[in-house]
Amino acid sequence: MRSNRSTELGRTIVSFFQEYLPKQRGVSAHTVRSYRDALLLLLQFVARDTHRGIESLLITDLDVERIKRFLNFLETERNNGIATRNARLSAIHVFARFLATNQPEHLSLLQQILAIDFKRGAQIAPIEYLESPEIDAILRSIDRSRWDGRRDYALFALMFNTGARVQEVLDMHADDLRLDTPCQVRLRGKGNKVRLCPIWTSTARAIREYLNGVAAKSASDATLFTNAQGRPLTRFGVRYLLRKYVAAGSVAVPSLREKRIHPHSVRHSTAICLLKAGVDFATISQWLGHSSLNTTMRYARADMDVKRRALLQVFPDALASPVGGRLRVDGSELIGWLRDL
Repeated sequence: MRSNRSTELGRTIVSFFQEYLPKQRGVSAHTVRSYRDALLLLLQFVARDTHRGIESLLITDLDVERIKRFLNFLETERNNGIATRNARLSAIHVFARFLATNQPEHLSLLQQILAIDFKRGAQIAPIEYLESPEIDAILRSIDRSRWDGRRDYALFALMFNTGARVQEVLDMHADDLRLDTPCQVRLRGKGNKVRLCPIWTSTARAIREYLNGVAAKSASDATLFTNAQGRPLTRFGVRYLLRKYVAAGSVAVPSLREKRIHPHSVRHSTAICLLKAGVDFATISQWLGHSSLNTTMRYARADMDVKRRALLQVFPDALASPVGGRLRVDGSELIGWLRDL
């Protein structure tokens, strides 16, 4: 009996990720990954707390007090902010609602989990973005004589140009590009919404230089940015590359050392430059693929110097050419499956 009960949680998790989220709720791949990370952290915490393997956990092990300790663990030991803590709790709530529908015998327990409140007082962190000399320093630190350097230059030039979310760029295929005038790219954002974004000739040239050295990119459905093994780049890979080039660029522009730059900072940089150029909020919102103007309005607080150089005076100099399958859930494969999801 215990063996059947111990695989119940694993089967439910697989159904949650393979059926419920993508097919019934139609959430984006980014949301699936966010929920995966939250449940992966929770399972690891519960396994340590119960001194059992993850493959042996039961639904009843996810009791309300343990989940509260998990949320406290996120803040005190992982140093997560309130916003991240609340995002993890939101994922747990969604999973609990799914469990309530499919495992009604645990309804009382799940109602207690759903009653856990989100924490108030989350501070809105200041927006960290890059100024034009810093963008220029980052791009110029990339060695374009190498294949991976041409890839990295094309990647970051495209991100600075479009303000795309990092996953939107990583999900791009070769047939999403138009490198002839008028140059543009097709981006798939949250909720699988598609938008077109113009790119400068210099950006198109950088992408073309990269693609010319990659024969495999002739396939229209090929992932645009890959690693040396031909596998798609990951968000963690982009974060690593950005940190490397920020460090290299800081030699020429020391102000880079004072900033905590991450891939989303590139998106912020594009938004701020559009704002400084006098572009209206509605256009910026559509450019970035925001679902609400309220999201765009936060950039007004980031920098009030809206009369500085226009966008076409900021970016072209910086961008110009320089001189899962199905899972057997009767064992510990669950964690490996979640990591590969």
